[in-house]
Amino acid sequence: MKTRQFLASLAAVVLVAGASAFVAPGKKEATYKLDTQKSVLKWNGKKVTGEHYGTVKIQDGSLMLDGSKLTGGSFTIDMNSITSTDLTDAGYNAKFIGHMKSEDFFNTAKFPTSTFKITKVTPGKAAGEYTVTGDMTIKGITNAVTFPATVKANGNTVAVTGKATLDRTKYDIRYGSKSFFENIGDKAIYDDFTVEINAVASKDGAATASKAK
Repeated sequence: MKTRQFLASLAAVVLVAGASAFVAPGKKEATYKLDTQKSVLKWNGKKVTGEHYGTVKIQDGSLMLDGSKLTGGSFTIDMNSITSTDLTDAGYNAKFIGHMKSEDFFNTAKFPTSTFKITKVTPGKAAGEYTVTGDMTIKGITNAVTFPATVKANGNTVAVTGKATLDRTKYDIRYGSKSFFENIGDKAIYDDFTVEINAVASKDGAATASKAK
């Protein structure tokens, strides 16, 4: 009797083990390398008398996806690539950008790059919609940032768009801030500025394979 019970138990174990061998493996997380030629960040800063806006380039970076679901990523921003697209006068444009790169703002001589690293991704109600949280580092100072993002995966390519609002004073950029300087009137610059993310990435090896054909 005990022998039959033992054999039955052994058979059950073998059947379970055999069945598990035929279970389809889960999708693995894949790395997508950012295309720096197609990816760009658009910034917008406002003051009492108006606004300025422009672009800044992504130096390098990658996104992590599990199937079509965003799971992580990071990128480095080239702060010396910052431009203003609203100023048409070449002389004033150059003066403005020079000021943006100075110690009053981003101090690009000392801090030539900024970084962003995703720490949490929460799926939204609709497919491809997420709430992204990450560590934004500017001038060596890191703060958590949360913003909505949309992800569109198509084969070996993925596109991510989103818009984040940053408080510049949290990164020691206080020039023209009413939070620190009184009686500056219409020379005041608002603390918050926005960064619109437009990132395009390809799965590692996909771009190389395509060029080799």
